[in-house]
Amino acid sequence: MGDTRQIDTTKPHPARMYDFYLGGKDNYPVDQAAASQVEKVFPTVKTCARANRLFMHRATRFLAGEAGIRQFLDVGTGIPTRPNLHEVAQASTPDAKIVYVDNDPIVLAHADALMRSLPEGRTAYIQADVRQPDSIIHAERLRDVLDLSQPVALSLNALLHFVPDCDGPYGIVERLLEPLAPGSYLVLSHCTPDFAPEMWEKVIATYHAGGIPAQVRSQDEVLRFFDGLHLVEPGVVVPHRWRPDGQIEAKATDAAVSFYAGVALKP
Repeated sequence: MGDTRQIDTTKPHPARMYDFYLGGKDNYPVDQAAASQVEKVFPTVKTCARANRLFMHRATRFLAGEAGIRQFLDVGTGIPTRPNLHEVAQASTPDAKIVYVDNDPIVLAHADALMRSLPEGRTAYIQADVRQPDSIIHAERLRDVLDLSQPVALSLNALLHFVPDCDGPYGIVERLLEPLAPGSYLVLSHCTPDFAPEMWEKVIATYHAGGIPAQVRSQDEVLRFFDGLHLVEPGVVVPHRWRPDGQIEAKATDAAVSFYAGVALKP
């Protein structure tokens, strides 16, 4: 697993739990135990994770292909699972540039997997916390790779349900979008209790018991993240209904996935 000196294996971490849901091996017994507790109350959590992952692939292909985006800022990257965002983007646009951001040292330990860019493009990794957006915006490595005078796709997938209201998630998104040029896009996915509220009370309680802040949001609350932007059709929907292309998670239903996802243009 690389250098684990900074990695706290005494507490579960959402990135490592997500890796477990996706069938990865970069997680620890404490993550496996917490993820198993979530699975007991949310039996389709692995279906949810896969459906969200496939949404990221489709949204990235849309942006790199149809929308002509050449630059991506992926915050809350998580543990690399192939194909990574840059591999999807560069399959359409070989000269695409991608900056990944995460605050988990285990992601840093695997950052080499995020750096395998095609020679025409470029990737970089920044260790930073989304709750401190200025540390991302002003990072020298970000400015070295991305030209913020040109459109950028800001990707916040399966991240903001770990940013409770007390940390100002709406302000964080506004701050991250602020320096991006017109023609940029926001890609966002977020857990919701809309389809199974009682189940989600138990899921959130499980995360809180592991010391992980978490807060799910309704469709209206997720829509607020897109204020001032122009939503791409079909708007904010469950991820398997966002421009499906045949690569859909087989067991996906709205309640089984319990996510909302959307893509929007910054005018």
